[in-house]
Amino acid sequence: MTHQQLIETLNNGERLTLEAKSAKTELPRSIWETYSAFANSIGGTILLGISENRKENDPIKRFTIVGVDDTQKILTDFWNTINSNKVSANILTDSDVEVVEMGEKQVVVIHVPQANWSVKPIYLNENVYKGTFRRNHEGDYRCSEESVKAMIRDANANGNDGSMLEHFGMDDVDMESLRQYRTEFRILNEDHVWNEEDDKSFLKELGGYLVDRTSGKECLTVAGLLMFGKGLSIRERFANFRMDYVDMSHLVGDERYHDRLTYDGRWENNLYQFFHRVSPKLTFDLPRPFRMEGIRRIDDTPQHKAVREAFTNAIIHSDVFLEGGVLRIDKYDDKLVFRNPGTLKLPIEQIYEGGLSKARNPRIQNMLRMIGFGENLGSGFPMILNAWKQTGWKAPLLENRIEVDEVALTLFVYDKTAQTSAQTTKSNLTNGLTDSQTSQTLPKLFPNSSQTRMERVFRLIKENPLITKKELAKLIGCTERTIQVYITKLKAENRIHRIGPATLGGRWEIVGDDDTSN
Repeated sequence: MTHQQLIETLNNGERLTLEAKSAKTELPRSIWETYSAFANSIGGTILLGISENRKENDPIKRFTIVGVDDTQKILTDFWNTINSNKVSANILTDSDVEVVEMGEKQVVVIHVPQANWSVKPIYLNENVYKGTFRRNHEGDYRCSEESVKAMIRDANANGNDGSMLEHFGMDDVDMESLRQYRTEFRILNEDHVWNEEDDKSFLKELGGYLVDRTSGKECLTVAGLLMFGKGLSIRERFANFRMDYVDMSHLVGDERYHDRLTYDGRWENNLYQFFHRVSPKLTFDLPRPFRMEGIRRIDDTPQHKAVREAFTNAIIHSDVFLEGGVLRIDKYDDKLVFRNPGTLKLPIEQIYEGGLSKARNPRIQNMLRMIGFGENLGSGFPMILNAWKQTGWKAPLLENRIEVDEVALTLFVYDKTAQTSAQTTKSNLTNGLTDSQTSQTLPKLFPNSSQTRMERVFRLIKENPLITKKELAKLIGCTERTIQVYITKLKAENRIHRIGPATLGGRWEIVGDDDTSN
């Protein structure tokens, strides 16, 4: 980190990932609580040699560089302590700690990464329940026993859904759910040897039923009960866990919602039934472009698949043991929100990149995958991003809500009602105008519409053929991904053409004489 980068870190510092401590003459004791908190949350940076006035919001007044008097002593004390039994694990390397020269003063910078799920929780003083901390915008806080237990569960490489549920057997299975599943399985896996097995053996193969070789006891697993169990049996064992779907789209008057699927005694509330009853409700309003393969119409789109993938992810990553945990799906006019109990096991950056996956419920994940739901090898979330990118809709939002032990994924969707209303309004307001007059009028009436922003992109490109997507995004006030959508549309309409490389050295060319930019 350079002098300038440190200044920028202070100016843009987010309390969630930045902690400044004076440490002028000695290592502060509170540094270890911050180390634990960053490691158990999303990582962060500790700055030693900078005092902070938390009452000030202005970064210039809030931080004061005081420097560290004896840098070598501070570093030695730090490494000696972090490698002792003061902390449960040292997750740092030499490159994570550095000294930055700030004029005549020195600042020690410690980069703490998010700890791997397999070593969490990172705790202090050999006391996992009293020495585990997390981070929020107010600073470091001691974790509840419930949160600590959740991290310990997550450290299990085999997931959370394989344990045996003593006293729960085949009598607790909803046979209609299992029959429906086996029908789907048979259609997709016509020649599979499991099709010849009886129900109990079939569940064993799926990981839904286990026999203890030592004691001879046999019973359902967590996966088996949650996926195919009778509602009463599930509520008896998992009274803390709920499934809930609420449709708050197209409300009229003082309606709170017009459709809901919850525990009302009218369905067997297992995961299989919840998934199959709710999925069609979520995709019903999504656009279905007319497409044929031979003589067969194809109604499924990448966006439909992405919604089911998001639903699958919410299920397989749910921590069903969390007190008050709710697997909840909310539908609005312009978005779908998937919420599941339990925080992300992987850093959010890795999830966006794809290639890695660590489900809490791998057996349930396999059960869904065997009937065609769920991507392999961590490709599910990038598939969702790509499907949304194709539409030009607002990019999905993934939130790791550590304070409430919950993950929320929001998919912003096409609002047919609002779009139709807007199109009608535009048509009425521009009726009788020429195309040129319309192009000048619409930006004034609808400055934030997608069409208007695309026209602004076109105009900026015409004014500066060397302009970059980054510069366009800054001027328009949107992401580079959105700019790319507009550029793709302009190319498809044969209004612009790229000459030379896509990066430096290339330029844009306007195709023909386009009056809409006047």
